[in-house]
Amino acid sequence: MGENNKAESLSHFDNRLKAMRVAKELTQGALAEAAGVTRQAIHAIEANQYLPTTAVALRLAGALDCRVEDLFSLATGREIVDADLIVPLTATSTRTRVTLARVGGRVLARPVASLGEVLNFTVAADGLIAGRASKSRRVRVHLLRDRRLIDETVVIAGCDPAIQLAADRLQRRHNSGNVLEWTMGSAAAVEALKQQEVHVAGLHVVDERSGECNLPYLRRHLKGREVTVVTFASWQQGLVVRKGNPKGIRTIEALARKDVTLINREPGAGARLLLDHRLAAAGITTERIRGYRRVANSHLQTARCIADGQADAGMGVEAAARLFGLDFVPLQDERYDLAIPTAYLSAHPGLERLLDTIVSRPFRAEVEALGGYDMRETGKVRTLRQGKGRA
Repeated sequence: MGENNKAESLSHFDNRLKAMRVAKELTQGALAEAAGVTRQAIHAIEANQYLPTTAVALRLAGALDCRVEDLFSLATGREIVDADLIVPLTATSTRTRVTLARVGGRVLARPVASLGEVLNFTVAADGLIAGRASKSRRVRVHLLRDRRLIDETVVIAGCDPAIQLAADRLQRRHNSGNVLEWTMGSAAAVEALKQQEVHVAGLHVVDERSGECNLPYLRRHLKGREVTVVTFASWQQGLVVRKGNPKGIRTIEALARKDVTLINREPGAGARLLLDHRLAAAGITTERIRGYRRVANSHLQTARCIADGQADAGMGVEAAARLFGLDFVPLQDERYDLAIPTAYLSAHPGLERLLDTIVSRPFRAEVEALGGYDMRETGKVRTLRQGKGRA
């Protein structure tokens, strides 16, 4: 057989059929029936045992309501990819640095600058925007790293800075994969999960009526979705105050004093929800709180503002207070959980590696050494089942 007639190597192609099928919540059998092929054929294609013919590829794309190139593409010559822009561009430059990840069958782009001033200089970009595609929120991205590594990236929305330690240990344990945290409050993280913009949402929301952590909130906001909830850690939420607590701030009521300035968290953050609940219970209106409308977007930013003398107190966690040499007044025990669409667990190999990492003894010991973390329930699994109201 001539050189030009040899079969193309399977390694020359990217195969995203399984990821797209799972994102559409279809079984192999359902997809096979819709595409007019056998379930065995679907299994073989997903296992990279053979490449589909043009006719079969077209049928699969039709059944999944996507393009053939969304399912199969050449692994070579892939310097440019189309992606959906998650955060609007703040500048007109077409050389904007972005991070990329594949979530729910889509490639998503987020400007690195939107991750914050520190991460802007510590997170390496996956690519540079090379121009806009046909749709307004679509961009063309010139890749700066291998496409396969982008497909393996796990994106987590949440506010716990210790997730970055998990990312580093994942690299050490498996020498592959990547974990990227998009810092945001609990409500925003769950909304990003609903919009299929992240693989994992981290949250710490205590239900006012039952006192139960996270599950009631997820039942309300992810109703009808099958989600696996994995405990990352337990901690105490409380007041971060200046070293030595010179103004004697020991209760929520003290925040209403005229000599006390607060740094608040954004609406929807677990810390903001706790503050608002405690203020309401004490009969204190937000207008009485000096600095209530001034917002920090993370536990670390809250602590930094206090350490810099810009505020006297803010809601946060003990680990952030310790990092900046501040004092901490505990108010409430909480659990920080990771909510993961159950379908992603089987479709994304990086998630299994991440969960293996956070339950490892070295990781748990390191996080506990930060102070304020209780890792005894780390890895405990709870499932929110589709169509049922309770876990």
